[in-house]
Amino acid sequence: MYYVYVLKSKLMEEIYIGSTNDLRRRLQEHNDGKEISTKRYAPWTIFYYEAYLTEKLARLREKRLKHNGNAIRELKKRIGLI
Repeated sequence: MYYVYVLKSKLMEEIYIGSTNDLRRRLQEHNDGKEISTKRYAPWTIFYYEAYLTEKLARLREKRLKHNGNAIRELKKRIGLI
Protein backbone atom coordinates (compact mmCIF):
# COMPACT_ATOMS: atom_id res chain seq x y z
CA MET A 1 0.00 0.00 0.00
CA TYR A 2 0.98 3.60 -0.57
CA TYR A 3 -0.17 6.45 1.61
CA VAL A 4 -0.83 10.17 1.31
CA TYR A 5 -0.53 11.69 4.74
CA VAL A 6 -1.09 14.95 6.56
CA LEU A 7 1.25 15.71 9.43
CA LYS A 8 0.46 18.31 12.07
CA SER A 9 3.17 20.00 14.10
CA LYS A 10 2.86 19.62 17.86
CA LEU A 11 4.53 23.02 18.35
CA MET A 12 2.87 25.25 15.79
CA GLU A 13 -0.21 25.36 13.59
CA GLU A 14 1.66 23.90 10.63
CA ILE A 15 0.70 20.96 8.42
CA TYR A 16 2.72 18.98 5.90
CA ILE A 17 1.45 16.74 3.10
CA GLY A 18 3.49 13.84 1.75
CA SER A 19 3.33 10.31 0.42
CA THR A 20 5.12 7.08 1.32
CA ASN A 21 4.87 3.31 1.39
CA ASP A 22 5.79 3.15 5.12
CA LEU A 23 4.01 5.64 7.39
CA ARG A 24 5.87 4.77 10.60
CA ARG A 25 9.30 5.08 9.01
CA ARG A 26 8.39 8.33 7.29
CA LEU A 27 7.01 9.90 10.48
CA GLN A 28 10.23 8.93 12.27
CA GLU A 29 12.30 10.56 9.51
CA HIS A 30 10.32 13.78 9.85
CA ASN A 31 10.66 13.77 13.64
CA ASP A 32 14.39 12.96 13.49
CA GLY A 33 15.00 16.08 11.42
CA LYS A 34 16.01 14.22 8.26
CA GLU A 35 13.71 16.38 6.13
CA ILE A 36 14.82 19.98 5.69
CA SER A 37 11.29 21.16 4.90
CA THR A 38 9.82 19.84 8.16
CA LYS A 39 12.79 19.98 10.53
CA ARG A 40 11.99 23.29 12.21
CA TYR A 41 8.38 22.35 13.06
CA ALA A 42 9.11 18.94 14.64
CA PRO A 43 7.76 17.00 16.43
CA TRP A 44 4.95 15.88 14.14
CA THR A 45 1.93 13.61 14.48
CA ILE A 46 0.03 11.87 11.72
CA PHE A 47 -3.24 13.77 11.59
CA TYR A 48 -4.79 12.03 8.57
CA TYR A 49 -3.91 9.54 5.84
CA GLU A 50 -5.37 7.91 2.75
CA ALA A 51 -4.31 4.49 1.37
CA TYR A 52 -3.79 3.73 -2.33
CA LEU A 53 -3.00 0.53 -4.19
CA THR A 54 -0.36 2.10 -6.42
CA GLU A 55 2.39 4.63 -5.96
CA LYS A 56 1.17 6.48 -9.05
CA LEU A 57 -2.26 7.14 -7.52
CA ALA A 58 -0.75 8.26 -4.21
CA ARG A 59 1.67 10.66 -5.93
CA LEU A 60 -1.14 12.07 -8.06
CA ARG A 61 -3.27 12.76 -4.97
CA GLU A 62 -0.30 14.33 -3.15
CA LYS A 63 0.38 16.58 -6.14
CA ARG A 64 -3.26 17.68 -6.31
CA LEU A 65 -3.31 18.50 -2.61
CA LYS A 66 -0.10 20.51 -2.81
CA HIS A 67 -0.91 22.41 -6.00
CA ASN A 68 -4.69 22.73 -6.10
CA GLY A 69 -6.23 25.15 -3.63
CA ASN A 70 -9.69 23.60 -3.87
CA ALA A 71 -8.41 20.09 -3.14
CA ILE A 72 -6.56 21.07 0.03
CA ARG A 73 -9.40 23.34 1.17
CA GLU A 74 -11.91 20.48 0.85
CA LEU A 75 -9.61 18.09 2.68
CA LYS A 76 -9.06 20.59 5.49
CA LYS A 77 -12.84 20.97 5.86
CA ARG A 78 -13.34 17.20 5.94
CA ILE A 79 -10.69 16.57 8.59
CA GLY A 80 -11.54 19.57 10.74
CA LEU A 81 -8.63 21.92 10.10
CA ILE A 82 -10.94 24.74 8.92
